[in-house]
Amino acid sequence: MSDKNETKIGRRGRAAVVVLGDIGRSPRMQYHALSLACQAGLEVDIVAYGGSEPHAALLQHQSIHLHRMNPPSVPTLVAVKWASCLRHSAFVVDWHNFGYTLLSLTLGRGSSFVTIYRCQNISRIEKHYGRMASGAFCVTKAMQHELDQNWGIKATVLYDQPPEFFRPASIEEKHELFCRISESLSQPFGIQDCISYGMSGTGESDPNSTLFTIHTGTNIIMKQNRPAIIVSSTSWTPDEDFSILLEAALMYDRRVAGLLNEDDVSDEEILWNEICNGKQFLYPRLLFIITGKGPEKDKYEQKIRKLKLKRVAFRTMWLTAEDYPLLLGSADLGVCLHTSSSGLDLPMKVVDMFGCGLPVCAVSYSCIEELVEINRTGLLFSSSSELADQLMMLFKGFPHECDALSSLREGVLAKASSAKWVTGWDENAKPLLSEVISQNFS
Repeated sequence: MSDKNETKIGRRGRAAVVVLGDIGRSPRMQYHALSLACQAGLEVDIVAYGGSEPHAALLQHQSIHLHRMNPPSVPTLVAVKWASCLRHSAFVVDWHNFGYTLLSLTLGRGSSFVTIYRCQNISRIEKHYGRMASGAFCVTKAMQHELDQNWGIKATVLYDQPPEFFRPASIEEKHELFCRISESLSQPFGIQDCISYGMSGTGESDPNSTLFTIHTGTNIIMKQNRPAIIVSSTSWTPDEDFSILLEAALMYDRRVAGLLNEDDVSDEEILWNEICNGKQFLYPRLLFIITGKGPEKDKYEQKIRKLKLKRVAFRTMWLTAEDYPLLLGSADLGVCLHTSSSGLDLPMKVVDMFGCGLPVCAVSYSCIEELVEINRTGLLFSSSSELADQLMMLFKGFPHECDALSSLREGVLAKASSAKWVTGWDENAKPLLSEVISQNFS
């Protein structure tokens, strides 16, 4: 964590952040690196998987140096511990999952190798070297309890919080983003859908008009009959059951048709033509934008292609680290399908959504209420039917007469005004790091 002669944070030293994953998809570790460089004044070396690009703020910082490698968890803990001894440095572990739970995502919970890892010597190595750390952080009170009771490790809870660049988007930023992603929005999973109907699909967009905004003179305004944007960020892994979202979308589509007395043979193009001509309905079109990369993406894209939907559309895309916060800040609702491989961590995607003023509907599991305050910042669901109920309730009267959605947004904005990564790191991480470094060199 620090050079031999540096005994406290605040004097120029050096820290190494070793990431057991793709640095571009490890936001918490990116924020640690930025805090160590900006708030603690250290030179920072990041050792991590390559793959996705991290945020530009990290790449452009002169005191942060990125070294791309491929370190698996158990040998890495051993190597980092011995390196810290040789360098006379403090050794701090940030626990936000366990090795066997991450393996189970790839190999399956029933894998014999996962069982061996958890119950035999490999897991014991993880536990043994974890106990040898100078200090520890963890992401939830539930994980703090697990580490204390079953691992003999005392950890400080450092909740994930959004950095400063996760915030609500301005109307100008929304318009510019929608212009940039217009080509992706025009590409349906079938021949056409309620979003692509009437769009050219050539990638040439009108700079004065998007699906959601219109630039008139010096003003940009939101269209009254625009689709509602629902964002779900996913790594497309088995700990997120994406079929729940697909089923809920289908239920919403069918329920709205039933309420408006439309039968199954009603002409879709007549409906879409009415929408293009400005007609508004009590329930809006829903556009689900799914961001991320992962192993199950192709499987679910095939399922989306088979859905027969009138008022719901899906788009999958990968956004830059700079555009992703803008999308969250431009959306109307976030959906989180994360259930946690260990049951002890919290979804960073919800933290990011809250930073952008975006309320969420999230899958319910053991410790999720440490993050989502029910009926204040979001809602929890356990089935596709529950999620469909929530979509019907939240979007009735969209965009101006959906009081429940507006109330959740107000709750998120109130929370986001005080919950920032910089503040949490100063209050919880910096004191622990100063203490362990002082003890290491006293």
